[in-house]
Amino acid sequence: MDRRSFLLGTSTLTVSQLLFGCSGNKQAQLKVQLLKGSIPGQVVNEFHKGLQQQVELKFAPVEQIQDLFKQLQNWQQKPIANDEQGWRRFIPFRQAERTPPSDLVTLGDYWLKAAIEQKLIQPLQQLQGNQLKQWSALDEKWKKLVTRNDVGNLDVQGKVWGAPYRWGSTAIVYNRDKVQELGWTPTDWSDLWRDELKGRISLLNQPREVIGLTLKKLGKSYNTENLDQVPDLEKELQILNQQVKFYSSVNYLEPLIMGDTWLAIGWSTDILPILGRYPELVAVIPQSGTAIWADLWVRPVGITTTTLSDRWIDFCWQPSTAKQISLLTKTNSPISTNIMASDIQKPLRSLLQSDRSVLDKSEFLLPLSPSATKQYESLFSKIKV
Repeated sequence: MDRRSFLLGTSTLTVSQLLFGCSGNKQAQLKVQLLKGSIPGQVVNEFHKGLQQQVELKFAPVEQIQDLFKQLQNWQQKPIANDEQGWRRFIPFRQAERTPPSDLVTLGDYWLKAAIEQKLIQPLQQLQGNQLKQWSALDEKWKKLVTRNDVGNLDVQGKVWGAPYRWGSTAIVYNRDKVQELGWTPTDWSDLWRDELKGRISLLNQPREVIGLTLKKLGKSYNTENLDQVPDLEKELQILNQQVKFYSSVNYLEPLIMGDTWLAIGWSTDILPILGRYPELVAVIPQSGTAIWADLWVRPVGITTTTLSDRWIDFCWQPSTAKQISLLTKTNSPISTNIMASDIQKPLRSLLQSDRSVLDKSEFLLPLSPSATKQYESLFSKIKV
């Protein structure tokens, strides 16, 4: 996923580094490298005000999650991994500057297995531990996502490797003015195959997303391992390809705004910021379920676990804080909050007020086996020819 960072005004961390507290040799510190725009500045300020001790907070925003993953590698002096392996969601990496390790780092859930396998991060706690007091406030879906074994696979007997603090989804966004002429509005993936949309769609240039939504249309999982066992999958993809004007994971919204396409598939972090500016655009989560992602706090290997870093994670999981993060960064929260429809701009409600039944049918894009990954990539290349 590209999930390009976007400016949310002065409420987010947009400076190169945000500091709270005065420097001092004996003063406690909390160093955090986070995805730019993913935590409101006032949340950090409120956390600092609530501390009883004198603490220096260093929050350094970074443009892309891929940059943060590379930073984790640099700290462990690991060789640079091949960015093209698996499902790639991000723009090309810009070489990160070498900086001292942070106590906590933002990482996307898709990167979690690789970070564990490469020994870039350490567990936040054992399941028997009680350092994270707000852990119990998480729904089982989120606990399961970050509880893994030592090679990064889901394991209910594993350790807790990450702390999710916000999430988003893949969505359909369409031009109301264009689509209303058709006498219907898109509600599910199957609508992408309607004859009226031939040559009017832009799709993400990602095998997992395109093949995944087709699998969902066929009643299968995004994480299907053996594509050969899915009848008519290639035929369905060939038909869908005829509907597509172009594939892009970066510039897919501009043609929609200009009217060159009528419908696009994209990520909520890209879509939400533009809905208020372009009232002709409408977004919807497909009724059969979609792909979802989460941003997590992880702890680099070699960093000593501190009460301060655990307090920050717990603070992010408090309902009032979770509500602020959700509303101000235009994402969803893994914590139950008292967010009302009136708290959200009307154009944004379809993505930020998720139907529970739809969420239950949605899936994280879990890592596939190497052979399955090659199968996805090969089929995707074949149908685009």
